[in-house]
Amino acid sequence: MLYGKKDQEQENYLEPVLGASAEDSSIPKYTLGRDPVDPRVAYRLVKDELLDEGNARQNLATFCQTYMEDEATRIMAETLEKNAIDKSEYPRTADLESRCVNILADLWNAPKDEEYMGTSTVGSSEACMLGGMAMKFKWRNNAEKLGLDIKAKKPNLVISSGYQVCWEKFCVYWDVEMRLVPMDEEHMSINVEKVLDYVDEYTIGIVGILGITYTGKFDDMKALDALVEEYNKQTDYKVYIHVDGASGSMFVPFINPELEWDFRLKNVISINTSGHKYGLVYPGIGWVVWRDKEYLPEELIFKVSYLGGEMPTMAINFSRSASQIIGQYYNFIRYGYEGYRTVHQKTKDVAMYLAKEVEKTGLFEIYNDGENMPIVCYKLKEDADVKWTLYDLADRLLMKGWQVPAYPLPESLQNIIIQRFVVRADFGHGMAEAFMEDFHGALKDLENAHILFYEKDEKGVHGFTH
Repeated sequence: MLYGKKDQEQENYLEPVLGASAEDSSIPKYTLGRDPVDPRVAYRLVKDELLDEGNARQNLATFCQTYMEDEATRIMAETLEKNAIDKSEYPRTADLESRCVNILADLWNAPKDEEYMGTSTVGSSEACMLGGMAMKFKWRNNAEKLGLDIKAKKPNLVISSGYQVCWEKFCVYWDVEMRLVPMDEEHMSINVEKVLDYVDEYTIGIVGILGITYTGKFDDMKALDALVEEYNKQTDYKVYIHVDGASGSMFVPFINPELEWDFRLKNVISINTSGHKYGLVYPGIGWVVWRDKEYLPEELIFKVSYLGGEMPTMAINFSRSASQIIGQYYNFIRYGYEGYRTVHQKTKDVAMYLAKEVEKTGLFEIYNDGENMPIVCYKLKEDADVKWTLYDLADRLLMKGWQVPAYPLPESLQNIIIQRFVVRADFGHGMAEAFMEDFHGALKDLENAHILFYEKDEKGVHGFTH
């Protein structure tokens, strides 16, 4: 059969992406452009803007999750439009959030005879805010009953100098004095023997840290609990413990379940965690749980419409996507206890391998070898005969794409410069070996370098250390 001109169909061809007019001019950056842009072109323009950023998988500075399975990514992408606060519109999503709170309460050994309560948050920073506010309101209500002039002095919060910045924000935002228990080389976590030096009738509570951001060290929660128990026997101005478990409370229950840091301790009244750290969810999801509703003052609980009735909420943020909550529930279903334990054990093994390799160089003193948390932290030895600094080493590693922070320790230890690797679930042994090849290569390059950029006594921060 023959075909002629009359049989030709007219087709409209899309403009090629690389030949698009938008690719031939500067894109609007600080004001809206006049005309819309083809979605394919807009996608490419935005993606190109991000070309020179670091590779998240090579970011050894952050605790935050940088990989999730395709199925998890899919279910999260499919639920981005769900508003977590809208309980009546999305009752099944609300139920998944409730299940996550129950799972965490069980994981943290909440007493069966008490009425625990909890909520999801936007990361553990919001969770810390809620835990701190609950302590402040609980303290204020008790102080007023006892006749204390609550306006005579600022209320205070006791925490080690290794705190994460969200606690400083809490104290500024809610007008609370931050009382820092200083760390020293013998006490790289809270010095329990000195805690009561900072406690008085205006103390709203004590924060114990399960995984200090700087070093990964744990505060001794059991010793802290015993100290608080004895103190509370002698005063009506009770103080209690909030555990900042942003890093550790989704790791320790699987690797060191025998360690008593959680609601097994009588005076631990609330715990927060980052689901987007060792909970293995993309940023940002956090959780906070109180052991009993008595520690969550009614003034902080608000009612929202839910299936024709009311449902309590205490989060600071209101409208936000429920996709991270659903991602957390996916992980709980997907991994189960044994899955989390296996993943975290592998992560710990990799961290300990890295620590041994770093130690073999003979140049570094190890502060954390990955034993308690999968973090490697070290400083240059005092007698290391080198002209370069950890900042120079960070620069050399960055040339290979590895983001490794170097920074001073907190107040009272600020003369000590350390470097830290955070090992996450997506950092396997193969990647660790590749990293160590680049690490040794960087050391060799520095040894032969003729130009160094940092002075030996420089003590700034290099790299994001969250």
